[in-house]
Amino acid sequence: MFINMASPERPVSNGKRDMEIDKYGFTGGDQYTFPGVPGELPAETVRKRETKWLVMLDNWNIWMAKRFPQLKKRCRKGIPSSLRGRAWQLLCGSRPLEAQSNQSFQDLVSSTIPETATEDIEKDLHRQFPFHEMFCQRGGAGQQDLRDVLHAYVAYNPKDGYCQGQAPVAAVLLMHMPAKDAFWCMTAILTYYISGYYSQGLEVIQVDGLIMQSLLRKVCPLAHKHMEKLNISPMLYCTEWFMCIFARTLPWPSVLRLWDMFFCEGVKVLFRCGLVLLRASLGNVASLPIIPDTYETMEKLRKLDKNDMHPEFLMHAIITLRITENDLENEHRLQMKITKKKGNSSVKLVKRVYRYAPTLQHHGIVQKTGATKHLSSVSVDSSQVAKQTQATLPQKDKLHNDAVTLTVYRPISQSSITTLSSSHTSNQQSEGPNKDFQLKNDVDQAKGTYL
Repeated sequence: MFINMASPERPVSNGKRDMEIDKYGFTGGDQYTFPGVPGELPAETVRKRETKWLVMLDNWNIWMAKRFPQLKKRCRKGIPSSLRGRAWQLLCGSRPLEAQSNQSFQDLVSSTIPETATEDIEKDLHRQFPFHEMFCQRGGAGQQDLRDVLHAYVAYNPKDGYCQGQAPVAAVLLMHMPAKDAFWCMTAILTYYISGYYSQGLEVIQVDGLIMQSLLRKVCPLAHKHMEKLNISPMLYCTEWFMCIFARTLPWPSVLRLWDMFFCEGVKVLFRCGLVLLRASLGNVASLPIIPDTYETMEKLRKLDKNDMHPEFLMHAIITLRITENDLENEHRLQMKITKKKGNSSVKLVKRVYRYAPTLQHHGIVQKTGATKHLSSVSVDSSQVAKQTQATLPQKDKLHNDAVTLTVYRPISQSSITTLSSSHTSNQQSEGPNKDFQLKNDVDQAKGTYL
């Protein structure tokens, strides 16, 4: 059983609200943002941030190579709305991906895809943010762009094909960039960030759900005990969260802030967000008697408290929650051992990469930028990449004077490791394990939830 991601947002019985358009383009529904909400930034602050971001965007290579911690800090504060689309494309590496592809967006849109995929896409078009001005009109320009993006991705990746969770992701991107850019940005997300989430068997989602449930035991034992007592599968609540990147769960300001961090720091942001929401909803002793059974608990998770989802509260909680890539990798290995030991046939043993490394390519342009040190929040991609990186490092951990570095960031998965230059040398450091949050490797003491 899955949460229905295809259901449209519930109408709001307020004529005035339905006629007005908020600053994000919504005319109503759960995503509508009322003007004058506490926490909105003054216009002067917004202009100052825009100026800073313009400087970064115009000198992107330097900022990624030498000042990434400051860039990450600014992403956590929120990317200015006027520059969000451009920043997302640079963060995810969609432009190099497009440059390397031998297929253009228009060619993919014109390609033939299975009739079943076309029918599924048509069914879902009007369900994506029906209260947004871009998608409210059936057959309008917004829905046509959405159709083209989803059609193109099915042609680009026929193995996975179309899945309902792709449509909200594509719709969010279309609100910030043209259809062609949205397609390549979505392709980068599905290739580098959440690879395997839309496979036919949803194997990666199942594995990540087990990891989420196990991490909950460390983050909030009370909530974990409640979920275990009711035997609630993580697939019941984390499927929509992860596949839609919380686009259908959080208030819109929180969605955008979360996506800013997600593009910059990777999939660990999604785990942190889910754990924060579970802790806030189920971590209070006083609230548990109100939700004694599965139905009440799922209703609680479906109708989350607005205060818990406020962007400032939520982002602070996500940033301060001590869950790193090391924790995710350790828990993944642990869950695979448990699955193999128990002989659980419903969960396939799938490899998973939770780290992202900057590949250094910029449309074939070679630039000298100096050392690229301390990219800790992006980190190194798996032990194989770490070995490859260490092999290229000169003695004393310094670059040769004649070393050439290609510098545009693109997160890559383990399956797409590429040696870009024989003279490429860089010093990339991953986030070290948090001593205050060590996952136990004792399989006998571990408890998991199985589907």
